[in-house]
Amino acid sequence: MKIGYARVSTSSQNTQLQLDALKNAGCKNIYEEKVSGAKKNRDELIQCLKSLRAGDVLIVWKLDRLGRSLQNLLEIINDLDKREIGFKSLTESIDTTTSTGKLIFNIFGSLAEFERDLIKDRVNAGLEVARKNGRIGGRPSALTKEQKEIAMTMRRGGALKSDIAKHFNVSRQTIYKILKD
Repeated sequence: MKIGYARVSTSSQNTQLQLDALKNAGCKNIYEEKVSGAKKNRDELIQCLKSLRAGDVLIVWKLDRLGRSLQNLLEIINDLDKREIGFKSLTESIDTTTSTGKLIFNIFGSLAEFERDLIKDRVNAGLEVARKNGRIGGRPSALTKEQKEIAMTMRRGGALKSDIAKHFNVSRQTIYKILKD
């Protein structure tokens, strides 16, 4: 049996294009949800994967509709393969029910991983150059150097951390960090 899965990230988006493509591909059942792909627990996907039996084929409109990341996508596809369930992605023309489709999926996965590693290397190189030029990333400090000194003086004088935080209109965690440093 062909079973489809359609997903969009926000409720303002529409799954109709995906639903039409999945119906045209012959899907008897289609699981649909509107939730970010970054969410680990996607209820409809979980139900869809549970409903699949050996010999079934899971069909998605596009690979990124199924997995949160390449690692997650590979885990799902490998699990399907162990359970003798096929997988098809309509947009990328990937069909793991064929030997060629399995090869293409693995090549596609390797290329995506290679691209992610290149991006990571470029980001790290850019950060290193920025550090050499004296720029340090991260969020700016909530308090100036003078305010930090006043906060430490207040604490030495017996003020409670919560009172110091209220005085500067910052969280207690900010004061904890300043006093720790």
